Amino acid sequence: MSNFVGSPVEEFDQYVMNHIPIRLIRLSDMKFVGRDDVRKRFRSYVPATNPFGFYEPSRLVKYAILSHRWLDSGEPTYEEMKAGTATGPGYEKLENFCEQARKYNMEFAWSDTCCIDKSNSTELDESIRSMFRWYRNSAICVVHLAKSTTIEDILHDEWTERGWTLQELLAPSHIKFFNKHWMPMTNDPNDKREEANTKILQTLEKATGIPHDEIYWQFKPGPFKVDERMVWAARRKTTRVEDVAYSLMGIFDVSLQIAYGEGGDRAFCRLIEAIMQAGDPSVLNWKGPAANHHTSNAIPRSPKSFLDRRELKLASGRQLEMTMTSLGLRMPLVILPLNLPSAEAIGKGRACITFDCLLYPDIKIDINVDNTLNHGQYRYALGIINYSLIRDGSLREVVEMQSKSAGFPLKCRLVDQFSSSTSAPRTTSVVGFGFENLNQMFGPWKRIREEGLIEVNFPITPRFYIGYKYLEIVHL
Repeated sequence: MSNFVGSPVEEFDQYVMNHIPIRLIRLSDMKFVGRDDVRKRFRSYVPATNPFGFYEPSRLVKYAILSHRWLDSGEPTYEEMKAGTATGPGYEKLENFCEQARKYNMEFAWSDTCCIDKSNSTELDESIRSMFRWYRNSAICVVHLAKSTTIEDILHDEWTERGWTLQELLAPSHIKFFNKHWMPMTNDPNDKREEANTKILQTLEKATGIPHDEIYWQFKPGPFKVDERMVWAARRKTTRVEDVAYSLMGIFDVSLQIAYGEGGDRAFCRLIEAIMQAGDPSVLNWKGPAANHHTSNAIPRSPKSFLDRRELKLASGRQLEMTMTSLGLRMPLVILPLNLPSAEAIGKGRACITFDCLLYPDIKIDINVDNTLNHGQYRYALGIINYSLIRDGSLREVVEMQSKSAGFPLKCRLVDQFSSSTSAPRTTSVVGFGFENLNQMFGPWKRIREEGLIEVNFPITPRFYIGYKYLEIVHL
């Protein structure tokens, strides 16, 4: 829905011209109508004033929307529909969808196969960016499961495995599932009933990995709970590799310029960067190889990077400043120095080593590191992401920590002071390490390869304080 506030006529015009599809099918004659046609059709029904102080145009402008698995070939195109020459199995599917829409007393319908002029790049761009909103504003979403006869068949239906159908499941408030014979799969008028955990919701939860309350409740899009929502998309497939990112824009409520041909990696990096602007730390909770980003190694490769994430139960609400720069992802982190026991710094290959926390000796941190490194050339630390800056009784700024925290395992390397390195060296005393040789110079902190966020439970009160000197700007 729109947040526009004005007269009912102004609200109606704004809604129709911005929040419904560019083009709809008029069910009475199967002809296309544009937004201006829809506005003319209903404008005389819009009241001049509203004594209740608000007006909902969606109650007047209703359309059905189709969610389905595309055929390999034979779907009706915009050009064929416009010329009246559409035929074949795809058009038969469209006719069945429109027939169901009429049973719900809809006057208009929309399908992604034929209602977008894909030769018009501007229209295609707007359609992809607006898709979540169009599904949300529909009066009913008709889902056709071409591989299912019974509810149990949903577990193996391709519809649950496609990238675009994720938002088509989450966005609508009113949804109805039909099997391959176009028979309703339940007796409910709305398969997103809020008051019951129905068999079809339980099956959808099992098939998609999405909790049923996220499905039936009005899903709230936004750049939060990123790690959890990325897992929902991790095993889904798209025909165009860029659609892995584009199909998630609506779910995270971000906007990207559509640029088919840029490649899936670049598109997903742009999606992550857009999500990071909101500052929710959950976007950092992934594990494995980083994306081939031009400046940062803190960007995941794809939604699959979130599959092996650690389950972190952190207090929500606080934002973390994240800014992409030419030096990498800029973040202020609380740097807790770690000590590598010499007895464990042996062996070859990657190994899980238990580090001691120098500030809190009771804390032990298990980190997978490359044991072929000369550990004496490195310093290790944990960069805590969840903290708050407050002022104490004397108005000094201090760092408030939580007993349940999470952080990046980091390392920095000893720098040859006479080398030509372009990285600005620093002494470890800047962050209060207290190591025996304060004259040693180290390079910038780097994320330990393929490691994700690590949860730390401090055996202290729920909140405690640490000196401001431990807060450091890092570029990962």
